[in-house]
Amino acid sequence: MAIYEKFIGRTRESFYNLSLNEAREQYKITYPDDFNFAYDVIDVLGTTKPNKEALYYISNDKKEKRFTFRDMMTYSSKAANYFTSLGIKKGDRVLLVLKRSYLFWFAMLGLHKIGAVAIQATHMLKASDYVYRCNKANIKAVILTGDGDCTCHFDEALDSCPTVKFRLVTKHKKVNGWLDFEQGLENASDSFDRPEGKDKIMATDTLIVAFSSGTTGYPKMIEHDHTYPLGHICTGVFWHRVIDGGLHFTISDTGWLKSLWGKFYGQWMGESSVLVYDFEKFDGADILSVIEKAKVTTLCVPPTMYRLLLLNDITKYDLTSLKHCCAAGEALNAEIFNTWKEATGLEIYEGFGQTETTICLGTLYPFTKPVPGFMGLPVLGYDIELIDSDGNICMPGEAGEICIKATMDNRPCGLFKGYYQDDAANEKAWKGGYYHTGDEANRDEHNFFHYIGRNDDVIKSSGYRIGPFEVDSVLLEHPAVLEVAVTGVPDAIRGFNVKATIVLRKGYIASDELAVELQNHVKNTTAPYKYPRIVEFVQELPKTFNGKIRRGEIRQKDMEKQTDN
Repeated sequence: MAIYEKFIGRTRESFYNLSLNEAREQYKITYPDDFNFAYDVIDVLGTTKPNKEALYYISNDKKEKRFTFRDMMTYSSKAANYFTSLGIKKGDRVLLVLKRSYLFWFAMLGLHKIGAVAIQATHMLKASDYVYRCNKANIKAVILTGDGDCTCHFDEALDSCPTVKFRLVTKHKKVNGWLDFEQGLENASDSFDRPEGKDKIMATDTLIVAFSSGTTGYPKMIEHDHTYPLGHICTGVFWHRVIDGGLHFTISDTGWLKSLWGKFYGQWMGESSVLVYDFEKFDGADILSVIEKAKVTTLCVPPTMYRLLLLNDITKYDLTSLKHCCAAGEALNAEIFNTWKEATGLEIYEGFGQTETTICLGTLYPFTKPVPGFMGLPVLGYDIELIDSDGNICMPGEAGEICIKATMDNRPCGLFKGYYQDDAANEKAWKGGYYHTGDEANRDEHNFFHYIGRNDDVIKSSGYRIGPFEVDSVLLEHPAVLEVAVTGVPDAIRGFNVKATIVLRKGYIASDELAVELQNHVKNTTAPYKYPRIVEFVQELPKTFNGKIRRGEIRQKDMEKQTDN
């Protein structure tokens, strides 16, 4: 019996024998009031299945470490004891900047065990970023990677971060004022009793706080409680379809919640090992060789990374260990879907979710075939509608905002508690008995959802509503286009003109003739009103730390150009 069955009462396969309506009615997550992933999943597996592999780590120079569930139980207890010895306690906020180090998993689970709140961050932050995060979240301790200049950047910020009492660093880096995290871990006891009394940890207590990507304005603080891991049963078990005893690979830095989506809760609920490859820079050929050597069974990467993998000759690699592939983060282009299927025999299953959620739309069920550009159906545990600007539920074919039926006091497992200390953001997001995602979609008569874009990204031109991702997808089918971001530029007559900002593949040269060719390609492939009246060729697109295109930055620069003119 896989451990996830303890919480939903039956196997994944048994749900596949039900109709969709029956599955929705019978999918119930049950858990004790004091549910804690570290104790109720990891320590249980560490005791009942101690030799089962939990994590397979490959360093940048290809050195390997393998950790069992017993190891995860042991090292998380060591981490809990070490944190407690420093005076870190339930409710304290701890910032983790650990790149792709296996130490991240030890630290996270240790924080779970004492009820402290984990906050993830990228190693690319600078001093001003640390000041904002530490003061906004009242950070008490930081654990930073010993790589590069991370400690230097943080020390620049230290005088402006009065709540920070402890600084810990990895790789035995000797820096004045910093504690050796690995040494402290090794010296700590490997036995830690579950807290009781005033220190008892409840399922409703805060587990993690995540800073949003910050594509516009300062990042918001997104608060999840201890039921969040249970929401990822659908992510890992049903969407990723992890294999008991298999090896799952999601490419993500631990600075982002995507690492929790794909390298933590749901995969271990399904008793799969997770692959952590600590590479410095993404290289498609290198990634393919790792998938081949490690014998990865399930894979999840963004569509952009599939595109980069496909720039290589896939036939040179033995990928027969792969059984299931997923994609999220942006709309999946048909060219990528078809080329990957031709090369590997595997279809790519899309999914949709946010930092605020677990997976909430996806192609999870055997009776639904993946279709490029369609996110799939609402997943088990989520009740989702499309709602228009007047508050009406949209009919098939009508565009509306993706909204999850919930209130801040009555939420499905996996949906966030709210934006921390941000009443304005909460009032905007939680209203009318729904959480409003800010993402637009439409759906067909079978309830399949098709992504349009963020509310702010949708282009309103001459009375038409144009989703940037549908134009992106058409342009990406052209052999000259490597990356593209479609945005709207204000126009006195049309309201907005469609603009395509394009990065070309090697061998192609920007020219007016190529711009016209791309415009005609869009006109001939989709409804002509969607074609980009403006085409700009650039060397690179502005992106957030986790790789999302900053369309808002492109729009802002275009507005400034118009003002200057």
